[in-house]
Amino acid sequence: MGGLGGDQRQAGAAPAEMTLTLPGGQTVRVRLHERQEVPGPYRWRYLVGVPAWTARPEGVEAAEYTVWVTDRQLTPIEGVDLSAVPTRRRPPPPAPGWVVGAAPERRGRTVVHDAACRYVVGKGGKELSTLEALDALMRAGARACRDCDAATVLIPALELGEGYG
Repeated sequence: MGGLGGDQRQAGAAPAEMTLTLPGGQTVRVRLHERQEVPGPYRWRYLVGVPAWTARPEGVEAAEYTVWVTDRQLTPIEGVDLSAVPTRRRPPPPAPGWVVGAAPERRGRTVVHDAACRYVVGKGGKELSTLEALDALMRAGARACRDCDAATVLIPALELGEGYG
């Protein structure tokens, strides 16, 4: 997600004031518009509005420059409520690995799924490593699910191994 402009922010969400520390150590009061959880060394980034001035033919006009910053650059202002600031959390990471379960269409057959496949999440099945998933697919009556990454990832891997067993 890129930086958000004024009309793309959540309607009705009032920004909260915070203090931004600039690289030279100077501080300025800014408006916090959004916070977002992200991967990387700094878990959160914040969209703030920094006060600025724009020169117009009619004179100078107040403006706001929006920029993403880390929590290391911000200091909360005592007594300012941040609960109304829109907060976007990262979705949980997908489950690693593969799962083998019974095929719904025929007794005694199995289907190998990506662990995050909607057809196995919360329904049990045996968790497998990639090598175990490939072994399971080589058994009679086994197939790879075509609704998740299992067929796309595992079938080509099996084909690469043909003739080496």
